[in-house]
Amino acid sequence: MKINLRAMRLQFPQVELNIYNKNNPIEVPILKSEIATSSASPNIIRHITFDLSGTELAGKFFAGQSIGVLPPGVTDKGKPEPLRLYSISSPSYGEDGAGNHHSTTVKRLIGEHWETRQLYAGVCSNYLSSLRPGDTVKVTGPSGKRFLLPENSEDFNYVFFATGTGVAPFRGMIKDLMKKGHRGSIVLIFGAPYRTDLLYESYFRQTESENKNFHYIPTISREDPREDGSRPYVQTQLIDRKKLLYPILEQENTLIYVCGLKGMETGIIQGLAAQSLSDYLVFKKPLNGDPYSWDSDIMKRAVKPGERMFLEVY
Repeated sequence: MKINLRAMRLQFPQVELNIYNKNNPIEVPILKSEIATSSASPNIIRHITFDLSGTELAGKFFAGQSIGVLPPGVTDKGKPEPLRLYSISSPSYGEDGAGNHHSTTVKRLIGEHWETRQLYAGVCSNYLSSLRPGDTVKVTGPSGKRFLLPENSEDFNYVFFATGTGVAPFRGMIKDLMKKGHRGSIVLIFGAPYRTDLLYESYFRQTESENKNFHYIPTISREDPREDGSRPYVQTQLIDRKKLLYPILEQENTLIYVCGLKGMETGIIQGLAAQSLSDYLVFKKPLNGDPYSWDSDIMKRAVKPGERMFLEVY
């Protein structure tokens, strides 16, 4: 069913922000910390659940919002470690159904500096990943008022693009939609380098098998080459799965949400423009030629997401 978006208002829920902030955090226990990837994965990604019972945060988070974490210690300059934000991966009703237990998805970060070749480790991600059930952590929030499902969520279709831990908010959103018995189309396009890094796969597979309106499109960049031998990415699914996606994307009541690595933003915008789906975009000045010839610098100056496209990229 098509709905004239101009005649229908995008309504977002009223949310309470920063009930606790960095100057007034609350200390809560870790309830669970579970590996979210396959045992064969070279990455360590954990599904971590906070127990917010008895705090003002209980029942206050919406899917798509973030929780702040204050790691202990000081920086190289002797200042307290800054606040880090992590997307909530639980539905608005929490993992427990009552809004007391909310989770996030955390990847241990260990890398090599490109110039010095010295190893470095993510301060907060490794701190969180090392905590055990019963340990406490200082948190803040809720944070975020735009990357949310509309209050009138049943009026829309959804196409979610995610890479890595960027799938976290979509797990919560999809759970919210399914609990409400959503009947519109929902598509999750989830990119990972290897199959071992597909997060929450069993849930998404089961949801797809039980709901004809939900489509799960895992995109494995380093294992499943496209027909021309190139690597598939979430943005290339706009071409490879056009038969499924175009009829959904051309509807005026479809919303696009993008969360994960910033690199996919350019390809998604190019793909939308190339398929005459520019209603999702706002052009600050005209762009000519093949959209796939537009580079990120050009697009940064000339195009931005429209009212039906929501970005959380890093």
